[in-house]
Amino acid sequence: MGLQCSVDNPDNWQTLESRSLFRNPHLEVVQERVSLPGDSRPRIWTTVRRKKAVVIAPVTEAGRFVLIHEARIPVRKWLWEFPAGQVDETVEPSPDVIRETAVRELREETGYELVPGGELMSLGHFYSSQGFTDETQHLFLARPVRATGKGHQPDHSEAIADSREFTFAELRAMVAGHIIQDANTLGLFARLMAKSLFAD
Repeated sequence: MGLQCSVDNPDNWQTLESRSLFRNPHLEVVQERVSLPGDSRPRIWTTVRRKKAVVIAPVTEAGRFVLIHEARIPVRKWLWEFPAGQVDETVEPSPDVIRETAVRELREETGYELVPGGELMSLGHFYSSQGFTDETQHLFLARPVRATGKGHQPDHSEAIADSREFTFAELRAMVAGHIIQDANTLGLFARLMAKSLFAD
C-alpha cells in the first residue's frame, strides 16, 4: 500500500532529530531523523543545507546569450554556464534581495549589466539535486544586457576564464551536443523553452 499523504504541506513533515556534522560559510551537513507524511517509519537522512541561489540567462539587444567559462573543481572541468551565485543572507531572503543578488552576479561574473529600463524576469525556481541538498535555484531572464567595459570581476574563490556571447542556435546546439553539462544552465534553458520565450 502506498503512502497516503498531502506531500506538499511542510507542516506534515516532522523533524524528530537533527545533528550538525559539518559547517562552513557556504553549507552545513546535517544528519536528520524525519517522519514523512502518512508513513509511520522514520527515515534517517544526511542532508546538505545551502543558501538560496540565483541563475541568470543574460541576453543582449542582438539576442545573444552571455555564458561564462568557469573551472569546476569537483568534476575537474571548465564548463560553459549561465552566471549564478548564492544569496548572502542565511535566513529566508526576500524577493528583493534575491533580485539584487541576480543583478550583482550578472555584473561580477560576466562583465555585463542590464541596460536602463531593461527587464529582469523571474522564471521561478528549481531544486538542483534534491536527493541530498535543499539548494534552491531562483531563475531569471535578464534582457537586454550590455558590456560594462570593465570585464568580469568574480569573487576571489571563483575561476572564470572568459565570458562570451552565443546565438540561440549555438546555445541549443551546445545543450544537445553535451557541451552544456551543469544542472543550472540546463534547468534554466528548459524553463526558457517551456515558456516559449525563444525560437530560431
